[in-house]
Amino acid sequence: MNRLIIFSIILFSLSATAQRNPFKNLFEKDGKIGIGTSFPDELLTVKGKIHTQEVLVDLDGAVAPDYVFEKHFIGYSEMMPEYKLISLQELEIFLKENHHLPNVPSAETMEAEGISLKEMNLILLQKIEELTLYTLQQQKEIDALKKSVQILNK
Repeated sequence: MNRLIIFSIILFSLSATAQRNPFKNLFEKDGKIGIGTSFPDELLTVKGKIHTQEVLVDLDGAVAPDYVFEKHFIGYSEMMPEYKLISLQELEIFLKENHHLPNVPSAETMEAEGISLKEMNLILLQKIEELTLYTLQQQKEIDALKKSVQILNK
C-alpha cells in the first residue's frame, strides 16, 4: 500500500512538472530564455536553426558606411573622420600578408568568436562601396586609355 501511494505521488509530481513546461526544448535561467539549450548566455539563446521571414536589426549607435562616399566625393566625413580608402596596391599587399580584407575578421577569428550580423553587414556594405569606387576609378582609366588609342589610330 505504501509503495502504491509513493508511486502515485511520484507519478503526479512528474505529470505536474511536465504540464508546467510543455515545451521540452525551452528553458529559462536568470531571466534569459534558451531554446535548444539549458544554458542561455543572452536574453534569447537559440542552439539550432531559426526560420523566419525577416529580421530587423537596429543600428543602435553603429555608423552606416556612407562615410566611404562622403570621404571620396566631399573630401571628408563627419561620420568617420579617420576613414581612408586604401589604394589597390596597398590592398594587394594587405591581402598577400593577411589573406582577408582589411577590417574584415579572419576565418580564424570568426570561427573562435562568431560574427555579429549587424557588424558584418555594415563591414560588407563598406566593402561594396569601396569596390564601387575602385570600379569607377578603373572605368575612368579604361576610358582614358580608349581615348588615347583612338587618338593614336587617327
